[in-house]
Amino acid sequence: MPENFSLKETKPNIGGGRVSGGREKLTSSFDLVEVTHFLFVRVVKARDLACSNANVGGGVCHTFVEIKIGNYKGSTKYLEMNKRNPEWNQVFAFTKDRIQSLSVEITVREKEFVNDEFIGKIAIDMSDIPTRVPPDSPLAPQWYKLEAEANSSVGELMMILWFGTQADEVFIDAWHSDVASVSGDSITNTRSKVYLSPRLWYLRVNIIEAQDLVVPGDKNRNPEVYVKAALGNVKLRTRVSADKSLNPRWNEDLMFVAVEPFYDHLVLTVVDKNNEEEISLGRCMVHLSEAYIRWLPEPVGAKWYNLEGGGDVVEELKFASKLNMRISLDGGYHVFDESIDCSSDYRATFKGLWPPAIGVLELGIIGASVLVPMKSRDGRETTDAYCVAKYGPKWVRTRTVVNSFSPKWNEQYTWEVYDPYTVLIIGIFDNCHLNGEKGPNPKDPSIGKLRIRLSTLSTNRVYTYSYPLIALQPSGVKKMGEIQLALRFTSPSYTSLLAAYARPLFPKMHYIHPLSVYQLDSLRQQAIGILCSRLSSAEPPLRTEVTGFMLDAGYQLWSPRKAKANTERLMDAVHVITEAWKWFDMIKKWNNPAANVLVIVLYLVVVFYPSLVLPTLLIYCFLIGIWQYRKRPRDPTHVDIKLSLADSTNADEWDEEFDTFPSSKQGEVLRMRYDRLRSMAGKVMVMVGDLATQGERLTALWSWQDPIASAIFLALCVMAAVVFCSGLVPPRCILVMVGLFVMRPPSFGIGIPCAPQNVFGRLPTKTDCML
Repeated sequence: MPENFSLKETKPNIGGGRVSGGREKLTSSFDLVEVTHFLFVRVVKARDLACSNANVGGGVCHTFVEIKIGNYKGSTKYLEMNKRNPEWNQVFAFTKDRIQSLSVEITVREKEFVNDEFIGKIAIDMSDIPTRVPPDSPLAPQWYKLEAEANSSVGELMMILWFGTQADEVFIDAWHSDVASVSGDSITNTRSKVYLSPRLWYLRVNIIEAQDLVVPGDKNRNPEVYVKAALGNVKLRTRVSADKSLNPRWNEDLMFVAVEPFYDHLVLTVVDKNNEEEISLGRCMVHLSEAYIRWLPEPVGAKWYNLEGGGDVVEELKFASKLNMRISLDGGYHVFDESIDCSSDYRATFKGLWPPAIGVLELGIIGASVLVPMKSRDGRETTDAYCVAKYGPKWVRTRTVVNSFSPKWNEQYTWEVYDPYTVLIIGIFDNCHLNGEKGPNPKDPSIGKLRIRLSTLSTNRVYTYSYPLIALQPSGVKKMGEIQLALRFTSPSYTSLLAAYARPLFPKMHYIHPLSVYQLDSLRQQAIGILCSRLSSAEPPLRTEVTGFMLDAGYQLWSPRKAKANTERLMDAVHVITEAWKWFDMIKKWNNPAANVLVIVLYLVVVFYPSLVLPTLLIYCFLIGIWQYRKRPRDPTHVDIKLSLADSTNADEWDEEFDTFPSSKQGEVLRMRYDRLRSMAGKVMVMVGDLATQGERLTALWSWQDPIASAIFLALCVMAAVVFCSGLVPPRCILVMVGLFVMRPPSFGIGIPCAPQNVFGRLPTKTDCML
């Protein structure tokens, strides 16, 4: 039975302001997820504990608190080098539906090498635990006396217990009973977190010229000088100056991606290329906090920088070599870390250029189902799944649900929206940084990813769907499970929403001083590297493989499947033009004389009543739009395996797509793939060449490359102008004759090209100038 990759509408038990389970009322900030009830236990501190080691070893007392509810057990960290009044301030969350006990046992113990020593305990009945409903203030903790076997005074424990939901502010940082099998520092990797991408800037270094360079060695040699620039791990260089002198010029831009705060310095080195040997002629270091913040198109002023430490410069010299540069942080651009067509943000780096927000995007990550096993632990297959969502600079990560193929997260997040064309990216991963994983540096493999474009959503509507999680593997396309989401895009003002469509998509600097495709791709790779480094150093880390997968770091690698899919997309995009041409070709062949007569009558009406042309076209477009309204998509977009040709790709093409770069294949396989690539590229080359040929013939009409053809064309232009201006032949008569000539019956020589086609086909192109 084939797998079902379709989108499914769901009806989860959600609803804002709905009363559920008695007194608990779901707040509006969590109305896109199912209510999950928890028993929260907050252990604050203890005092006057009766530790056995309190008077030994300088008063050291290694105490910890253990919370036990039925089969679930959680414990605080034991505090080393602490005395009788330890402070933990830890929160524990136990899922209410799984509690099978009538009381909660809180025990204070002392850490020992063999058996932990009992100090005292507290038992509280479930019926005595209150319920807290946010946004009420947190409940105040209280002191409880610890009970010992001899009924002696062993100290007091400050804590508080309450029933709540995931709307509680302590929910994110709490220890959850779902991760009871995880211990130690690995618990940090299971918690949900919100990350903010650091602000990125385009750093423009315009290297103009150098002055008074000192070249060691042969003074008569003309130096071949270039400049190397380094920012962090990124190194760029200029071309070798054409002025082979001690005062070389370049006037060349080098572009970097800089990140706030500006820890790295910009280091520039002037280098002399002497017989393939590089000799430093001086270097300078620039702190980016001193760079000019440029958000207007006007260029910044140039500045001279002294070069130090070059060649055999003598300290007694009264002058120094200098480098003339313009250095600016171009905040008028948006720094792309995502692909341009699937970006979640298009705002400029400089906050003063940000447009006003047009709405709010709310995402409820409810859960997943039928996830595939991702690893083996203790002799059985399992999956520890967590979800990551990105929109703009804000990343969110849900908590990890351990040992479950149908995890339930029920977490809700919110983003401000500045443009409807943006895309929300959601990915799901398997956590490989818990107990039992082997290897020095395990990676979190991806389970699936989906994108949702906001402009395809209706405003103020809640979408509840189960999205298929689709992954590409060397064996082919595979369904990895499903993820249940609730989504709502709210815009309080339709005026601001419509105004957003009228604004330029990119900041104005992208249009006034555009960057090349090569520059954008290179800068995007720099931005991805910076984000991977910064987010992987957070706690818990958003690992490099996760960030790279969400940002499509390897999108530019060759794939025969993508090449064929994009070709079919191109053909589908021009489908209207090709169908119109086929229809007109049928008209010219007179296969249906009645239709031909009707077309000719309509053509004559248009010619003799040209004022009706534009209204007729507009009414026609309106009617087509009304007709297509009933076919409008009712569901949000999702991954389409047929559009991606994932269901029709053979095994060899899958193997080629997952091949490393550079290729790990050798011999006959590599030769076969190279030949196939040359064949596909050759077809593209011929198609592009044919398009270029038609364009060159059009420009050749007045370029006098063919004097006779240009003379004929210009003479016809003059004759037509004289005829139209004199009024001897009305323009509509010319149009009637041209139209009737084109649509003449086949018996009048329809298969033979007419004279204008013959002239146009003979126009010269640049094909004969190609090697």
